[in-house]
Amino acid sequence: MPTALKARVKETTTTTGTGTLNLAGAVSGFRTFVSAFGSGQLVYYVLIQGTAWEVGLGTITSGSPDTLARTKIYDSSAGGAALTLAAGTTTVLCDAPAEAFDIANALAFLGGF
Repeated sequence: MPTALKARVKETTTTTGTGTLNLAGAVSGFRTFVSAFGSGQLVYYVLIQGTAWEVGLGTITSGSPDTLARTKIYDSSAGGAALTLAAGTTTVLCDAPAEAFDIANALAFLGGF
């Protein structure tokens, strides 16, 4: 189950492709995923690169650099598939997808309680 949402979590990445993101540190005035949640935690995330976006559930790992594995993609501007990130800077922030507020999906996620 994802860790509770945390406010003011926003980083950038210059990772390209569809794989795990190397996080580049907090945007000024925000904190990193690792400092907010700790390593090994499942977190909700949003990626924004230009007008392209992706909403998902990721796994945070502390390291050099910290990383975010794109564990489950809920929706994206790429028809629900993982964005293929191009060269440049992508924003990575903590936000809840609509699925987090859907009781049926939440119950299924928790194993059918």
